[in-house]
Order: sequence, then C-alpha cells, then structure tokens
Amino acid sequence: MKIKNILLLFGGFLSLTSCNKFLDLVPENDITTIPSIYEVRKNVEEQEADCYSYISSLAEPPYNIGMMASDEWVANQYARTTPQGQGSTTLSWANVADGQQNVQSPIDNKWTQASYYNALRYINLFLKYVPNTYDMTSDEKREWMAEVKVLKAFIYFQLVKRYGPIILVPENIEANASLDEMKQPRQPIDTCFNAIVSLIDEAINDGLQSKAQQITSHQAYFNHESALALKAVVLTYAASPLFNGNTDYADFKNRNGVQLFPQQKDPEKWHKAAVACDEAIKACESAGYKLVSGNTSKTTKLLNTMLDLEQRTQAPNYDNTESIFSVKSPNTYMYYAYKLYSWILPYMKSSDYYNYDSKNFGSLAPTMKMVEMYYTDKGLPIDEDPSWDYASRFTGMSQETDQATYDKVIPAGTPVLNLHLRREPRFYADIAADRTYFQRGPEKENKWSTDYNLLVKAYKGESFGTDANSVQEDIPQNLTGYWVKKTLYSDIAGKNYSTSYPSKGSDDPFSLIRLAELYLMDAEAWNEYEGPSEKVYAPLNKVRERAGIPDVQASWRQSKHPSMIQTKEGMRSIIQQETNIELSFEGQRYFNLLRWKKGEELGEPAYGWNIIGDNAASFYNNWHGPVVVWNKRKFVAPRDYFHPIRTEEIQISGCKQNPGW
Repeated sequence: MKIKNILLLFGGFLSLTSCNKFLDLVPENDITTIPSIYEVRKNVEEQEADCYSYISSLAEPPYNIGMMASDEWVANQYARTTPQGQGSTTLSWANVADGQQNVQSPIDNKWTQASYYNALRYINLFLKYVPNTYDMTSDEKREWMAEVKVLKAFIYFQLVKRYGPIILVPENIEANASLDEMKQPRQPIDTCFNAIVSLIDEAINDGLQSKAQQITSHQAYFNHESALALKAVVLTYAASPLFNGNTDYADFKNRNGVQLFPQQKDPEKWHKAAVACDEAIKACESAGYKLVSGNTSKTTKLLNTMLDLEQRTQAPNYDNTESIFSVKSPNTYMYYAYKLYSWILPYMKSSDYYNYDSKNFGSLAPTMKMVEMYYTDKGLPIDEDPSWDYASRFTGMSQETDQATYDKVIPAGTPVLNLHLRREPRFYADIAADRTYFQRGPEKENKWSTDYNLLVKAYKGESFGTDANSVQEDIPQNLTGYWVKKTLYSDIAGKNYSTSYPSKGSDDPFSLIRLAELYLMDAEAWNEYEGPSEKVYAPLNKVRERAGIPDVQASWRQSKHPSMIQTKEGMRSIIQQETNIELSFEGQRYFNLLRWKKGEELGEPAYGWNIIGDNAASFYNNWHGPVVVWNKRKFVAPRDYFHPIRTEEIQISGCKQNPGW
C-alpha cells in the first residue's frame, strides 16, 4: 500500500502524539505524493482493494468476534493457548465470553489508528482524490466512489456494533489542526446510525451498480443489492432494544455533555427497518438472488434438503445465489490454521489411515444449548412438540424405524440417544451427533470403495472419541461430544481437507449477509411494528420451506401453546429462535443477543457430555442429563454490551469510555 509509506498517520485524531512529525514524513523533493498516487486508474484500483482489505479478517473465525465470543461454541484450553500454523493462530478471542475483555489491551480492538479508524482515513483520501484521476471515466469514478462509501458505512456499523456511539469522520482532520479540533467527541447513537444510512443512500443515488453489472475484479465489493441489504440490517439494529430507548445508558453522555442514547423508544424505527427490508428483498429477488434449494442428486428427500442447507453458506468464487455480501480471507497463502475447518473437523486417531489429518484439531465444539435449539421434524421447539418425548430426551436410546426417510443419516438397528432422533433437517445438516452419520468425503461408488459416510462414535477410545483418561489442556479435545458440519464440504474427506479444499475455487468467501437473514429481519421488523400478520409469516415461511419443515402457522397450530403465533410477544420468541437456528455458527448470534438485550445468555455455563465415558451410560452421564464442560463464562450487564476503548486511546483523544469500563 503506497499511501501507508507516505502518510500512515494522516488525519489521525487518535494519534495526536505524531502530529508534529507530519512534515518530516514527506521528503521535500519527492515526486510521489498522495494526490499523485491517485492520478492513474491502476493505483486507484489498488487503493480500493487496500480499503476493503480492512474487513477481510471477518472471514477468519479466530479474528471474528461474533463467532469467538458466542455461546454457540466452546473451545478447549489447547485451542485457546497453543499456537497453530504459520501465523501462530489460537482461539484466544474465545476468552471474551469468559469475561476476560479488558481496557489495557482489548480483544478485537477496532478503535485504533491501525484498524478501522485507519481504514476510515484511507477511505476519506480515496473519496477526496479519485475525482482527479486522469484515465478514468466519470462513470467509473462515481461507481468506485459509491462502492467505497458503502464500505465506509459498513465500517462505521462494525464500530457501532462493538462500541455504541462512535467518533464520526466525515473528512480527515488536517495534520496541522489544533488539539481541540482533533479531540472530537463521540456522537449520539442516532446520529451515528443516520450517518451510516446517509452514506448508503448517497452511494445508491450515485448509481451504484447491481451485481450483474459489476466487473469481475469488483465482485467482492458492495453493489446495489448488498448496499440495500446493509441498510436493512443497519436499520433493524437501530430499532432493536439495545439502541432504541435503552434506559441502561440514561447517564451516558459525551465529553460535551450531550446525551448519547435516546431514552424514549421510537416504534417508527421498526417501520423504517421493515420498509428497508422489503426494499432490499425486492431488489435482491429481482436481481436473481434466491435461497439455495432444489438439489436432486441425493437418494432421499432429507439428504437433498441437507445438501441445500450445506450449500447455503458456501460460495466458491462468490458463486452463491443466497450470499448477498461476502468477504474473503487475506491469508489464502497461509496455513490451514486460519480456517474454520481446521478447528471443527474431528481429531481422528492416527491409526485411521483414511481419515486422520494432523491439521484437524476438532477443538471447537457446539454447545448443548445449540443442540437443543434446533426444532423437531414438525418444525417446533423440542419442548413445544406434543408428538416428541421431551422428558425422555436424555434418559434413553431408541432405534430409528423409518429408514426410508433417514437412510445415510441415522443408522438402522443402532440405539441412538432420543435427543438425536426426529429432529429437523437443519439439525442433521449442521450438527454431527453421536450415532449419526457425518459425510466426510466422496460417496461410496462400489463395495471396494472407501466409505466416507462416517458413523460418529464419540465414546472414549472410539473413532471420534478421545483416548485420554481425563479432560486435558495440552491436547486437541472436543469438550461436548458434538461436531459442527456447517460450512464444511461434505464431499471432501477430512484427510488432506486443507489441500483439497481450494479445488472448490481459488476463493471461498465467508458470507456476512445472506438472503435468509433479510427474510428473518423482515419478519422481525413487521412483527415489532404491527404484530403478527402475513407480512410476518410470509418471509419466515420462505426460510422454513427451504429448511424442510412446515410453515409456522401449520406447525404452531399443533404445538402445546398454539396461541403463540397470534401475539407479538409469541412471534418475537419464534422469530428469534428461527434466527438463532438458521444463522447458527455464522458469527451472527453474538451480536443478535446483544441487540435484543439478551446478553446474559452469553454468561451461562457450556454443557455437553462426559467425553471420557467409554460406554453409553457413562458418556451420557448415567442418563442424568448433560454436564458442565466449561464454567468460566461471564457476562456483566450493562458493561459487556459494548467493548471497551483502550485506555491509551481515551487518554489521547479525550473521549468518554463506555460505561462499566
């Protein structure tokens, strides 16, 4: 990045100590200046790529706080502390969930001159100088500037999600400005959201092109549809309880004494969100976006639905009809340790020639909370389905008798924990449970072929189970006895997955906004504004139909509490659970729980099974229910709803720290 070599600290109101050295950074007779860099199209292309590179870490689970701080997962101590791969990667960010966030060296520190505020400075330079580029058409300039304006809005939004009220940077502050000019105050939360939406609207009004019109090299950048989708997501957050009438922050003011959170809830914010969701969905559907569905290559309806569900999060070379905005990791040249699959693929026995791979750690496991979150095959929560034996879910094992439906998913003639039977397709697509099948490679072509449809055997000493006599901190171990399938390609074997994986495409981006999320937010916004109606049911049912379960009205009419679908409160609960299931393990639940003001759930202990049990009874805790596998979780409200700003930044900039820190 050429600009970084010239003006790393330009306009840095968070870097006041370097201001007097600014003139020393540009040699007197040097012909390369910031304006000259933007004179030619080639350099502008590079600068836009550099601006977008600031959000690429969201594609790396170890550096995606939405994934690491969530209660969906639990990582053992080995994964948190033992460096892996070229980048010495660990899952240490999972410690946020344990209350280890701090002000001296914050985890996921985006409020710094080297992170998102640095990105904002370069974005402002881009917007200032691109109009003067010689060899670009006016349409190109307008389009590329629009792409970067939405990026600026996205980065503002990422800061707001983490810190609440932020310092807005409409333009870079001149290096010779006074200290008072540089010490900008944090802006009220509504002002921040308005600035984000204004940038998106400005980009759209500038004629931001649709995905179909984007040149190939810009397919990773915002387009018309993804800008509208981002606007819908932003306005849904703005309407949510954390930001809309949150009385917990009644005394939170900036250094100028300005109130930072509105104290009166504004229901019209939900209307704005609903309209924005409608507009985004209409634009996306018109542009050809649709939920991934319709696979027919498998032998059963359930297997085809599971393949649909598997592919909803996969976008080799950005090829996914459902993914509206994705980012790719900048570390495609680095080792496996940066990728999610290396942490979730099972750590098999070294004697298992066909499945063992030392690069797979299996140390990031789904919690029992998520296992129970998924519906029954009737599309109902497990405690709401009268036909499902909720009371016996932990206390016994049964054999699946419907092999026509569950072929290659649940083995015939094998006792399976009741909890794992007759669950919805998303459960079997996303979770690998004991005594269910985990497809981990090519389908068996004949009797001589290797069978990669692996039966999960999780007891101690078994193929998936640990060999250790205790839960240990210095080896890869799965703490719960469950594995995540989501994001994995089922037709790639676990062995050499890290080298076979790129065959799916030179890039496999991580989806940040999917069409399914827009449908769910649309249902949520209309429910909060008007209560239950077809406006709420219809988008929700699109997600449920693809998931292979009945529509919400049909399911809940058969529930223990059928009136749930008739009240705003009941539908709120239903929509939130649907959201938690559909977007599970994608880095969404953490921020959703925060915006719903349900963050206390993040502090609950993680449960699983006794992984050192060597038979069914001992593994399943002698039928007494799950055991605590990680009891260090901690969430302090209201402090932990927002991240702390590093103490040094507070001292330099003079802005107010977040409450509780």
